[in-house]
Amino acid sequence: MIELVTDRDVREGYSADASGLVLVPDAVARPESAAEVVDLLRQATANRTWVTTAGGQTSTTAASIADRGIILSTRRLDRVLDLDAATRTVRVESGVLIGDLQRQLAPHGLFFAPDPTSDQECTVGGAIACNASGPRTFRYGAARAHVRGLTVALADGEVIELRRPILEKNTVGYPPLQDLVDWFVGSEGTLGVVVAAELALLPKPRVELGLAVPFGTETEALGFIVAARESTEVAPRCLEFLDREAAAIARGDGGDGVWPAEVGAVVYVEEARDDEPPLDGWLELAVAHGADADRVNVFEGDGALAVARRLRHAVPARMHERATPFRPAGGRRISTDWAVPYRSLAPTIATVRARAAEAGLLPPVIFGHAGNGHPHCNYIGRDAAEVKRIEGVVERTLREVVAGGGTVAAEHGIGKIKAKWLPLQFSATQQRLLRAAKRELDPLGLLAPGNIIAG
Repeated sequence: MIELVTDRDVREGYSADASGLVLVPDAVARPESAAEVVDLLRQATANRTWVTTAGGQTSTTAASIADRGIILSTRRLDRVLDLDAATRTVRVESGVLIGDLQRQLAPHGLFFAPDPTSDQECTVGGAIACNASGPRTFRYGAARAHVRGLTVALADGEVIELRRPILEKNTVGYPPLQDLVDWFVGSEGTLGVVVAAELALLPKPRVELGLAVPFGTETEALGFIVAARESTEVAPRCLEFLDREAAAIARGDGGDGVWPAEVGAVVYVEEARDDEPPLDGWLELAVAHGADADRVNVFEGDGALAVARRLRHAVPARMHERATPFRPAGGRRISTDWAVPYRSLAPTIATVRARAAEAGLLPPVIFGHAGNGHPHCNYIGRDAAEVKRIEGVVERTLREVVAGGGTVAAEHGIGKIKAKWLPLQFSATQQRLLRAAKRELDPLGLLAPGNIIAG
């Protein structure tokens, strides 16, 4: 029988993720095989014990922490089981880190397309659990599009093997039931525990080019993003927006000399192809929307692109650090994850800033995947009262986002923090169907309590 660790220091080691919350579990389990996962789930079912699955614990929504029951850590399920370069597929255990997987794929000229900010710390299973994405999702799509099959342990310990159908035509039953892989991608551990996955891979492009394009105003930068998305001359792999403060954070994190200075906003773009990217086309488009071509920074090759990626990804890390001193007073970072139709992004950001000013809040730092109409608005709540005020502003914003055809969560999932906002988007019928699926696969409600479904 798998050991349950109840030592306080160990439990505290699994009590925090990127959400800013701290929830100490009753016990921690660290299985080293699928069989041990099954044993744990059978034991938990017999004892009516809650189980929350955790990978690298990079969740921004508290999905991977719990203050009741067991944390099931998948970190020791870290084997690459099979790589088939010919079919461009790989089978891995759920605890494999995405960064480690990419390093193993590189000698074969292949890569796994989803590129979450935390790729060096997050696991494949975690990425599947929240349908993770990242900057390059603009071209490649989120994790769901790259999952071909799953091995899942259900709450009672039953193991099921799921594979996507390869049929071109199928009219049997309700469409949502034709491919059960999709039930588990994005389910945040509430329906079962992913112990292994088969992933589709892509060939690495011959040429990869990044540009950091400075603008005097946010309006110019967001107009450029719309134009780049709709252009027939350029084919962006990512379109990332950084407001004035986000750009300053990136520059201050070792970007001096390689990142634009004194800007109203920066747009970071990448294009990847097997022939030469149209650099002149990018510069012409940027200048047409107010950029200074002489101040555009170019990143080419793996090393340079890694630097650009690190600078862009420094923003959420530094915002998380800024919030740390306020935790004793109940403060934390609040990061939104909404998305709107991309042409609606500029007016929605203007509304966000107006709402914060009306509430007497510090302006949020805004950055992220603007090409998909999906920014992150990061607020710092300095105490519990200010956190509550910020959440009030966020809820007002989300109501307007949903009314405009948007979503309350685009890539980080719902977890515990956003469960209260799910009803803003899901109708009563959708919520009943959600609960029905939960009851069917986890009838005792033991898996990931509080994730997605509040209460």
